[in-house]
Amino acid sequence: MKYTVSIEIALPRERVVQLLADPAQLPKWLRGLVLHEPLSGTHGQVGTKSRVVMQMGKGSVVHFDREIVGEGMWSAVRDRLTEAGPQMTLWHSESEYRLSSLLMRLVGLWMPGAFRKQSQQHMQDLKAFAEQGQDVRDAKG
Repeated sequence: MKYTVSIEIALPRERVVQLLADPAQLPKWLRGLVLHEPLSGTHGQVGTKSRVVMQMGKGSVVHFDREIVGEGMWSAVRDRLTEAGPQMTLWHSESEYRLSSLLMRLVGLWMPGAFRKQSQQHMQDLKAFAEQGQDVRDAKG
């Protein structure tokens, strides 16, 4: 399964890159993040292996590529941050998922839009945090 999502953020690209690259900022915009700890390597560097626990349920271009391997699935995400103006950044994200377990395949068949919806939610949360300082941990519900 492959899909692409995009969003404009009203900040210079360099500031958006800083927010995406800073592990201390992740809990403020990455909804559902419980834990993010590098097991080997350095956060943001190619080849780094990290333990990530997520709570599920209720101009020039900067590239962030990541590969995620979990029980029953593999995914690759290619993020591109492009200057859309002096105070505007376009975040374009391409995702690919390969679902290997029966449960994940059923989820993929039953709710194919859930993966895209979650990606769009993460982008909207970063935009709200970057532009207005909204912390997802303060959200109700």
